[in-house]
Amino acid sequence: MPRFYITTPIYYVNDLPHIGHAYSTVTADVLARYHKLFGEEVRLLTGVDEHGQKVEQAAAKRGLSPQAHCDEMQENWRKIWLELGIEYDVFFRTTDAFHKKAVQDCLQELWDKGEIYAEDYEGLYSVSEEIFYTEKDLVDGKTPQGNEVVPIKEKNYFFRMSRYQKELIAHIEKNPDFVQPDFRRNEVLGFLRQPLHDLCISRPKARLAWGIEIPFDKDYVTYVWFDALLNYATGMGYQQKERAQEFQTWWVDTPPVHLIGKDILTTHAVYWPTMLMALGVPLPKTIFGHGWWLAADGGKMSKSKGNAVKPLDLKDIVGVDSLRYFLIRDIALGNDSTFAPELVVSRVNADLANNLGNLLARVTNLVDKNFEGAAPALPSPLAPETTSLFQSLEGLANRVREKIEALDPQGAVVQVVEVLNEANKYVGDRAPWKQVKTDLPAAAETLGACLEVLRVAGLLLTPVMPTKMQELLQSVGWTPKPNFADARKTRAIPVGAKVTKGDPLFPRVEWKSEP
Repeated sequence: MPRFYITTPIYYVNDLPHIGHAYSTVTADVLARYHKLFGEEVRLLTGVDEHGQKVEQAAAKRGLSPQAHCDEMQENWRKIWLELGIEYDVFFRTTDAFHKKAVQDCLQELWDKGEIYAEDYEGLYSVSEEIFYTEKDLVDGKTPQGNEVVPIKEKNYFFRMSRYQKELIAHIEKNPDFVQPDFRRNEVLGFLRQPLHDLCISRPKARLAWGIEIPFDKDYVTYVWFDALLNYATGMGYQQKERAQEFQTWWVDTPPVHLIGKDILTTHAVYWPTMLMALGVPLPKTIFGHGWWLAADGGKMSKSKGNAVKPLDLKDIVGVDSLRYFLIRDIALGNDSTFAPELVVSRVNADLANNLGNLLARVTNLVDKNFEGAAPALPSPLAPETTSLFQSLEGLANRVREKIEALDPQGAVVQVVEVLNEANKYVGDRAPWKQVKTDLPAAAETLGACLEVLRVAGLLLTPVMPTKMQELLQSVGWTPKPNFADARKTRAIPVGAKVTKGDPLFPRVEWKSEP
């Protein structure tokens, strides 16, 4: 059976999720659900990154131990992902004992191989990003992300990352899908064509005690990024003898897709692959750096700037599935886009209430009133305009699959929306509310064709809106469990299947911004 393994970033537990975190996780969930629809075995890993200075400081601010802080905060993430319909297979915590041991085993292996060395280091450190910078990296005295740096001088341990510069460049050039989209790939290659320094992978306990202890020096903990990046592999059994076959199946045989925000592209596309190379582990299939949701002023949404939107706030306005739809529909994966509640409401009203929801209501109401709630038979031959509609429907499932396999969920949704647009025009032109009075067989053709469009659209949008599309499928008389084979059929609803009208699937949302 084909397999698909996808990961989100693991998120810092120093605060609650905002819309950017929800975007990463919903997108990964949608991609995972599509691959399940295609009949593949799937694993989705998400979770929380619990070590490092930011977490230690957040815990101290709350008067808690770091572990108690993490235990409490990770529950918030689980709860919110549950409310947003995220079906993860692994919720990863970097404080799990198996992960800590695996990280220490990796460190010891690299130390024994001479890939790690000690050296005094003086540099500029960003506490918020937990990264060292050189003077040339700064922009107006701050990190490229706009955060403050402080000078630090201390002994530390370094990973010989520079050894793998040429090997990584060669891999990226040979495998164009390794870093996506293409413009991010070019960014990484540009970065790698500058001198690549070795990576500081330790922090003295005197400055930071909350981390995984370095096995060959008890006075140090490992750098949070070295710890965190390993989660994608340890979560599938890496460095755990009892899980060797699992790691073979879900990493070696099924190279993962890492879905990340563009702000952590360097750590994932440079630090992470060189670590894997040094450890002799196969590289991921794809590292995809998606864009940001921007605030109305064009700036990045972030907790530190105080302009982040909490996803559950929007869920309460438009509903879970509608929010999921907006996040997939309104941004091409990889690009930035502006986010505002009124934009969410506008999209939901246009695409879901006016287009999909209105088509469903029209068709099921007419079938209920004029065909006793039973799916009518389609005649043969079909009218030319009906044949044209079915021609648009044919191949839709395959077009959607092509987009998903190209990591273009927005494109997949657009394919469905275009057919729904055509179906709405078809209904408007044929006016079945008039046909039922003058030509009942023609009305049966119109309504039967639209039921099929709704059925296929419902199946193909199930990964995006799982709850609402299940309601839609039941309404048009389709009861089998969603599967891709049925989405490829254009005449599948049994004649006489029970069609039910109900409350509007997507009621129009009224939104008034605060004065």
